[in-house]
Amino acid sequence: MAVNARTDIGKIREENEDSVRCRSDTNYPFAYVIVADGMGGYSGGAIASRIAADTLQVQFDSLMNQTFLACSPAQQQLMLRASLVDAIAKANQKIIETKRTRPQFSQMGTTLVTAAIWEDFLIVAHIGDSRAYLWNNHGLQRLTRDHSVVQEMIDSGQLTPEQAQVSQVKNHITRALGVVDSVEATINSWTLKESALLLLCTDGVTEYLEDETIGSVLANHRPALECVYRFIDDANQHGGKDNISAGIIEFCSQPEAEAEFSGISITLTPQKSEDTTVRRMQRHNENPQ
Repeated sequence: MAVNARTDIGKIREENEDSVRCRSDTNYPFAYVIVADGMGGYSGGAIASRIAADTLQVQFDSLMNQTFLACSPAQQQLMLRASLVDAIAKANQKIIETKRTRPQFSQMGTTLVTAAIWEDFLIVAHIGDSRAYLWNNHGLQRLTRDHSVVQEMIDSGQLTPEQAQVSQVKNHITRALGVVDSVEATINSWTLKESALLLLCTDGVTEYLEDETIGSVLANHRPALECVYRFIDDANQHGGKDNISAGIIEFCSQPEAEAEFSGISITLTPQKSEDTTVRRMQRHNENPQ
C-alpha cells in the first residue's frame, strides 16, 4: 500500500480550513488517510479540522502494538473499528471543549472522512459531505452518502441529483464534528479482493467534478497517487471557490506488486506554500480596491 494526500487553499478563500493526514506503515500492511473540512471562519474552521485530523492520527499511529498484532484477524477488525469510534468521539469533545474556552470560535466545526486498511480489511467513517470513493477495474463506487440537506431531498424524491448541483442549500450539512455533544459517524467496512484506489476528498473537489470525471481520472492518470494534484488543478481551473483536499490509498492485492509514489506527500504541519502566496498576490492584483 502507498498513500498520498494534499490540501490547497483554492482561488478565492483567504485561509485554508481543511486538514489532511496520511500514512502507510513501513513495517505492517496498514495505511490510512484522514480528510477534514473545517467551518466557522476566523480561523475556527482550521482549528476544528486540525483537532479532528490530529486526534485520529494519534489513535491510528498507536494501533500497531503487540496486543493488536497478537489478536486474530476478526479481533483486529473489531479493535480497529472500536479505535476509530473512540477517536471520533474524542475529536468531537476536544472541539467542543475548545469552543467553550475560546468563545470567538463558537461557530466552528468540521466534516470528516477517514479510511484505514489493515491487510485486506477496509474501514471508512464519515461525518458531513466529505466523501470516499473506491475505484477498481469494475469502475467507480461511492462509499459514502452525504450528511446534507440536498442528499435528504434526493432520498425523499424532492430533488434529482442534477437539481441538487444548483440547489441553494447544497452546502448545508446535517451532521458535523464539534456541534453537539454526541455525534454519530457512518462507518462501513469491506474486504478488498483485488487491487484498488481509494479516494477521500472534500466538497472542494466534488463541487466541480462529477463522479464520472473522478472515475475517469482515477482510471487513466498515472502514477495513480498523483491524481490528488490533478483533482486540485481541475477544481482550481473550474473556479476553486473553496479549499480543495484529496487523499489516495493505492492498494495492491498482489504481494509482488509495487505501488508507485511521487515522493511528495503532505507534511504533518501544514505550511504556506509558494503557490498559495503567489495566488493570493495575483488575486489582489486582479481585483484592486
